[in-house]
Formats: sequence, C-alpha cells, structure tokens
Amino acid sequence: MSASRTICIVDDDEAVRDSLQAVFEAEGFDVAVFASARAFLDAGLARAGCLVTDLRMPDMNGLGLLAALAERGDAPPVIMITGHGDVPMAVRAMKLGAVDFIEKPFDAQLLVARVREALRTAADRGGTPAGADIQRRLELLTPREREVMEQLVVGRSNKAIGLELKISPRTVEIHRARVMEKLAIGSLAELVRLALAAGIDPGPKTPHT
Repeated sequence: MSASRTICIVDDDEAVRDSLQAVFEAEGFDVAVFASARAFLDAGLARAGCLVTDLRMPDMNGLGLLAALAERGDAPPVIMITGHGDVPMAVRAMKLGAVDFIEKPFDAQLLVARVREALRTAADRGGTPAGADIQRRLELLTPREREVMEQLVVGRSNKAIGLELKISPRTVEIHRARVMEKLAIGSLAELVRLALAAGIDPGPKTPHT
C-alpha cells in the first residue's frame, strides 16, 4: 500500500464508508476506512495521501480530529464533508488546516476530483494564489458584492443574506454569481480559502433577527 496514494475515509456511517471505498478503489487508489476519528488516529496513518472525514461524528468530531493531527504534526491534506448547516464549522476546519470542504449531498466524482486536486497541491505546494493576485481579484468586486462575499464565507444562506442586506434572495444569487466569476472560483470552499489568504477573518457574525 503506497502511503502517497492511500485515501483514508473517516465516517461513522458504514454505508458512506463502503460507497466511498468502492469509488476510490475504482479510480485506482488504495483506501483505508475508519468508523471514528480515534480509530484513524490509533492506526497511525497521518502520513496518508489524503484524509476525507465527516465533520459531525460522535465522540470526536472532525474539528477534534484536525486539532489532534495538528498536535502530531505532518498531517495529510484533509477534506471535510459537511451538511449545509455546518458551513461555519467547516470554515473553522479550514482555519485549523483543512484544505477543502464539500457540502452534502455531493457527487462522488466531485469528491474524487477534489482529492486529486488536494494531492497535486500537497505535492507542489502551489495551490494558494499569491497575495497580489488575490488583492487584484478582490478589487474587481463592487462594495455590494464584497458585502455578499463576506456573508457567504460565514455560511449564510441567500435568504439570510437578503434579510441582512435588505435585498431579495434572487438579487443575492446574481451578486453571488458575479463574485464567483470575478474571483475566478467555482465553490464556496475556494471562496473561504481565498478570504483566509486575503486576511479576511470569516468568524461568526450575529444572525439577523
């Protein structure tokens, strides 16, 4: 088993583990599956090629797993699987070192593509745009688009953003599409990663009431 090609899957749902194992093995990867974060840590496979872990798990969740790996050092690239309502927690995960997160429900082939990207980035360490490039992209945004972006990276829904900014959800969708186009990104995870690299702290905000 080649560590650089081993995909470790940590999920307390047996059906999810079996499904993802079949998908990655069909793509030619070695796969190791674990029913809990502690089982993964006990196995000593921190040097695996990539770790795919659920965020919400009993005993130790995905954030706890990331913290434990950070203490040990030399952790593999980590992709977090999260429910839509867990996006703020996924942002915290990226601040702890996760390289990506994927919202449920997701397409298995999308996950495979993200894993391949994570492996390439880990190999060449070139996955984050340079600071000057990030600032150039951000300068393309209008003030309203910047407001929408800042709401998106804390996990707000289009409806919640619309209430906060006093615009319609449809208008939020339009601004969101323009933000993604101007920043040349295709996912919320990429947006969060870019915001963090730009020094924008997507910390918790008080919900609109």
